[in-house]
Amino acid sequence: MTASTETYVGGNGAGILDRERIIAKPGFNRWLVPPAALAIHLCIGMAYGFSVFWLPLSKAIAGDPDPACADMNLLSALFTTSCNWRVADLGWIYTLFFVLLGCSAAIWGGWLERVGPRKAGFVSACCWCGGMVVAAFGVMTHQLWLMWLGAGFIGGIGLGLGYISPVSTLIKWFPDRRGMATGMAIMGFGGGAMIGAPLANILMNVFKTDVSPGVWQTFLVMAAIYFCFMMGGAFGYRIPPAGWRPEGWTPPASKTTMITTKHVHLRDAHKTMQFWMIWIVLCMNVSAGIGVIGMASPMLQEIFGGRLIGQPELSFGDLSLEQKAAIAAIAAGFTGFLSLFNIGGRFFWASLSDKIGRKNTYYTFFILGIVLYALAPTFADMGSKVLFVCAFAIILSMYGGGFATVPAYLADIFGTQFVGAIHGRLLTAWATAGIVGPVVVNYIREAQISAGVEPGPALYSGTMYILAGMLAVGLIANALVRPLSDKWFMSDEEVASLQAKTAAANAGPTGSFGIGTGGFDAKAAVAWAIVGLPLLWGIWVTVKNTAALF
Repeated sequence: MTASTETYVGGNGAGILDRERIIAKPGFNRWLVPPAALAIHLCIGMAYGFSVFWLPLSKAIAGDPDPACADMNLLSALFTTSCNWRVADLGWIYTLFFVLLGCSAAIWGGWLERVGPRKAGFVSACCWCGGMVVAAFGVMTHQLWLMWLGAGFIGGIGLGLGYISPVSTLIKWFPDRRGMATGMAIMGFGGGAMIGAPLANILMNVFKTDVSPGVWQTFLVMAAIYFCFMMGGAFGYRIPPAGWRPEGWTPPASKTTMITTKHVHLRDAHKTMQFWMIWIVLCMNVSAGIGVIGMASPMLQEIFGGRLIGQPELSFGDLSLEQKAAIAAIAAGFTGFLSLFNIGGRFFWASLSDKIGRKNTYYTFFILGIVLYALAPTFADMGSKVLFVCAFAIILSMYGGGFATVPAYLADIFGTQFVGAIHGRLLTAWATAGIVGPVVVNYIREAQISAGVEPGPALYSGTMYILAGMLAVGLIANALVRPLSDKWFMSDEEVASLQAKTAAANAGPTGSFGIGTGGFDAKAAVAWAIVGLPLLWGIWVTVKNTAALF
């Protein structure tokens, strides 16, 4: 092995998880990196599908409930061994997921940039899968606090590290198609529940008995499966040497396309107005979308009522219990339909942003979103189920697209050196939106009901206009994003010192170095099949369950 090749592989005593160990060698195919990222994102994306466990866990203790359980509060629920948990108590795990995701990404994003994606992916796998094991013991011993600690807290840290682990790496491998690259990976986070939720249902049916819903066994099996996939993804990561670029590719002029060729240090990014404008952009886009996701099923049922089962003369309040059960099944299909657009939008919009620019993509999200939210009450009053469903399918595609496009937006403005860590800090906008969006939608609905509004289109009209207003705030913030002034960028010497450990010896300042070449070869096809086949299965299951909607 030559001295030059030693530099590529970090052969000077680097540990197997160290950043220096994963510098790509000549002949490496960059198309192997996206499936490695997908392997991690498809696993942690099960966070969206954890609600599949709530009802079985709420009936974990068989038999008639103890009358004393009726007076149980949240604190006593954490430690009870004799009362069934309430769905609301379990739902706090979902909140912990996304609060911890945003916080851990912000706190450890800088660490990730120093140690590289493999070590971050390894720790993510240990936290996410280890958290599920702890949660399994919580179910076995009927201790809710162990569920919160394992799945919510430890698992939430794994979510944050796993979510941002591939961002910087993919952007550096695909500077010519930043949006498409991050869209491929982040699409996996949206699709994780499409695989995990039906898999969990299958496993619970296998393990359930007269005295157990089969949840703890399902946790252990899924933790083992996810651990294997996530480790495969972590060890599949490679990073390009400093100065690498795709063969024949020339960076575009930065002043006309808002894509800089320089780099901002992590310590300075949050001091710029641009960071906070993009923070508002993401927060408003996510707040509007996540509020709809949380209320999608009841919203469709209460607005259309009997129209969903061919009886337009019946409002929601006029339906019998059997009819309500029938439209609930149809509304579940609506939720699945939205999830398909959430996933597809992540790849479609992020890829489109490579053609029209990130700023124009967000202009599209906000202008089109405002129009669709404003028209939604009209579609509801018309009784047009198709127009209403299509409007929200497009809205949810832009919700997913916002997640996938923002890493490339950050790389355009701040450069690629610290983009993973900057993205981690920006995800506090997601944590904020996870509170703001559902609270706005839920409380407006409750206020309308308290004012005497019956279930129907009028119950949600005010909500739609307020969500349109939130998107208008995002539109203004997006308009204020400008290229950074030169004072924020690091000097060439500072960048060179940061990149010294990943520099390719004797290769000149830039070039392909024989790395990243090759197209969709046999090795890449196998890697994509490993992650693609489970995703296709999840999509097929969702499409089948969605058929009842139409």
